[in-house]
Amino acid sequence: MSSDYEKTHATQAEVVKSKKRGHCAKFWWAYLIAIIVIAVIVVPVILLVAVPKIAQSKLDDAELTLDGVVITNSQTNSLSMSINSTIRSDGKVHAKIDPFVGEMYLEDLLPHTPFAALNFPATTSDKLQIVNVSQTLQITDLKALTTFNTWLLTNETLRITIRGETHVRVKGISRAYPVTFKKTLTTNGLHGFEGTTVTNTNVTLQPDAQGNNFKGTAMIPNKSVFTLDIGNATFYNYLLGKEVGTVYIDNILLNPGENTFPMRATVDNGAVLTALGSKPYCDEKKGVLPLVLRGKTVENFGQPIPYFADALGSHNQTVDVDIGTPVARLLGGNPVPCSPTGGGAH
Repeated sequence: MSSDYEKTHATQAEVVKSKKRGHCAKFWWAYLIAIIVIAVIVVPVILLVAVPKIAQSKLDDAELTLDGVVITNSQTNSLSMSINSTIRSDGKVHAKIDPFVGEMYLEDLLPHTPFAALNFPATTSDKLQIVNVSQTLQITDLKALTTFNTWLLTNETLRITIRGETHVRVKGISRAYPVTFKKTLTTNGLHGFEGTTVTNTNVTLQPDAQGNNFKGTAMIPNKSVFTLDIGNATFYNYLLGKEVGTVYIDNILLNPGENTFPMRATVDNGAVLTALGSKPYCDEKKGVLPLVLRGKTVENFGQPIPYFADALGSHNQTVDVDIGTPVARLLGGNPVPCSPTGGGAH
């Protein structure tokens, strides 16, 4: 009985298999069409949707480091800008990114108005890439460039965004996919030239041929990665709330780190002597006066440079300067005594 059941079951199984084979043989074309339809639908979806999303995601995840920015040949309507940068990624997707125009703007100032646009070269998806760009820029938006320089001068840190539209070419796929390159970088600013000092001061009773009666050495710190070819700058000079002359610093090329420049000034000696004879400068301050400097003019190559001049003019920099010592030398080594009234400076 068991043997008959097994034979019957086996026979039924063979019938089912035979029917399936017959079905497949009869409708093979339908299965082929279904596979083709799936391929026609799925492959384009992958190529048109998935690949661009993956490419954009990988581009977004890549890290851009700003190693240095050099601004030279500063002129009224143009300047040269060089950017040295590093791009790091996981390197898992083999692709090439087309050249593109990258607009630079302040991330935290709306509306986002570009102050510069640079031609960035083609890059790859290698784990580490050095990207250097150098270009002469025509100044198309003076206000935006001046605003950027002002932020760079006055802030301890600032955020700069580089944005551009380009295409990515994935290895093995002929199609180029549109992507957006957008990186926001936090970089150090000049922080108002905090830490500026003036040493080696010298005062004369009579002005020299240029009309200057004060000289010294200015040390100007640059805490940023920017190198700035500013040129010849003049500064308003204030003492205790009153304008007392003009300070001149020539050939300012501000490199990252500490920079020293000879400075000269036309100073109202009467106002200086009055301040030196008042408290606290005649006693506990020992002749060290708080001079306040504010940008006045900037020239380079004989041309006015408004985008630097206006930025320097937006900020007051207080520098404590030892004027008592050189004045004492003029008085035979005697410091200026406190005035008989004993009043403090105002």
